Amino acid sequence: MGHTSDLDVFLNLHKNQLLSSGIPEIYWKTINQKIQNQTFNAGETFQLMQISYDEEKSAHEPAWALQVKTDVKHSDPKQIYLIDHTWTFRVGHAKNQLLEFDTLRSRLCSILGLDETLPKEEVAENVFANIWKLCRTYSVGNAENIEDRLPVWYVMDEIGSAVIHSDEPNCRIVPFFHVNAQITYSLLFPIRDMQEEEFVFVDFAEGVQGKYERAAALLPWVPQLFEDVNFKPEMPGPDYYLSGHIEETLPEIENSNVVFKEKYLVYAEYDMVKKYLTHDKFQLVDNENDADILWYTKHFKDFAELSKSPNKFVNQFPFEYVITVKDLLALTCRKFINFENNTLEALKWFPVTFNLKTEIANFVSYFQHRESKKLDNHWIIKPYNLARSLDIHITNNLNYIVRLPATGPKIAQKYINNPVLFFRPECNGAVKFDIRYVLLLKNVNPLQAYVYKEFFLRFANKPFVMKDFHDFEKHFTVMNYDENITMKHMLCAEFKREWKEQFPRHDWENVEKSIKDMLKNVLKCAVKEKPPCGIAHSPQSRGLYAADLMLEWDEGEKIQPKLLEINWIPDCKRACEYYPDFFNDIFALFFLNESSDNIAEL
Repeated sequence: MGHTSDLDVFLNLHKNQLLSSGIPEIYWKTINQKIQNQTFNAGETFQLMQISYDEEKSAHEPAWALQVKTDVKHSDPKQIYLIDHTWTFRVGHAKNQLLEFDTLRSRLCSILGLDETLPKEEVAENVFANIWKLCRTYSVGNAENIEDRLPVWYVMDEIGSAVIHSDEPNCRIVPFFHVNAQITYSLLFPIRDMQEEEFVFVDFAEGVQGKYERAAALLPWVPQLFEDVNFKPEMPGPDYYLSGHIEETLPEIENSNVVFKEKYLVYAEYDMVKKYLTHDKFQLVDNENDADILWYTKHFKDFAELSKSPNKFVNQFPFEYVITVKDLLALTCRKFINFENNTLEALKWFPVTFNLKTEIANFVSYFQHRESKKLDNHWIIKPYNLARSLDIHITNNLNYIVRLPATGPKIAQKYINNPVLFFRPECNGAVKFDIRYVLLLKNVNPLQAYVYKEFFLRFANKPFVMKDFHDFEKHFTVMNYDENITMKHMLCAEFKREWKEQFPRHDWENVEKSIKDMLKNVLKCAVKEKPPCGIAHSPQSRGLYAADLMLEWDEGEKIQPKLLEINWIPDCKRACEYYPDFFNDIFALFFLNESSDNIAEL
């Protein structure tokens, strides 16, 4: 049996990572040795230089530079260096860590060139505001639960943080996860020969294509005005809607000649349907081939195949993702208006929203425009397709925003800074709340849509104020996934009584009418175009969605509903517990054409 060397063992675990990071093979042996021996010897080749400025240093200018002490040959296999990390953090915990750890705060102030003699809270704010030109990110893609897969940000040590940006770099820095030790380092190595006293430069927008996309990515280091860019994003074509999605086949029948049955057999993957569907016209079965109704929690794509069984139904529509994926929902809602004179605010019921992947230049232009007019400029940044308020950020810091797409595709949506608040005496103040309506789509052509009359409420746990955006219980309402956080339960009827007390000048019926009008408008937009840009007609489809919205004070005393998102296969546990006939009513509407007092047509 042949001897397996240390290097072979190392490469067996790390070769794919080394290749995907573009680390030349000549350095692989040295990396292994330096990690094994914990050799951090960058100081033998490089030296830190503090930069002095005649006038006060501006936020984007570096406090330090890194200089080569002696000539460096990039063909020398020893010229790769381990860089340690000063701070590894998740954004939600960053402010508290900066307040809690004095040595961390002091060290970061030194790296950033910030005054640490100010009050602790002010120093922590300054560090967090300026950290975005230093930090990089990685995620552990194979982690078991979704929280552990969320992006991790890190700041390199003094040597790594002293590297300066250049469009013509002489080095690269890449993160490297050592599997055995479960530690992430950074690796610094030259990409060309360097001479003594040369400064170390890295391209901080490596791989970013396009003039404006690159300029936006470099804003933390290279300020630039985007005033020549139109706010108005161009509407993408069908290719954009299809990208990143498994293509769906379309149904091959126009109308389903349904033969009504004494009893419908239901195959359900969702536990709440299994538990609460008790209507005598429906019977649960374990085999999907036997079923008349398929109620899936996984995505169904083959509607052409379903057409071969014209009396079968499925709980999904082809291309319904035009409302359930956040970037596509924004495009769908834009169809309600024609953009004229850059009046993005003309769509009253949907917050101004930009795709930070394809519309970054339009966003930066609009952000800078609002800044110049001293308008509120807080934005909420969300991933396209994550729920439960995961990986969501609220900020008015443009440098922070333009760094976030590094962790995956995001939208930027104008944060509702003047929400209608609900007074909670047990919280000693008025809190944010959102409202969830269950949206029922029965047919696309003609459009037949309904809402479950009993809506669902979620409340923040702390009084609302436009600061402390890291405080989850102040700015978010999703409390049902953390057992350590108290969740306020309130039935619809109780809310209406409280509303009458708190808002006597605003009749709830009028507010609800504007909400229903909004939801109908969304669906009209969603079926306006043919697939893949719109939901396809499918006589065998039925759709249940959750529309989440907030209320905003608009023009003083007017209440304006704002749609936040529409969720696919939403969690209906609370709905079933509050209203045990929830699924009985919905199945009767969808499959028996029976109306219910609990359901209203849009």
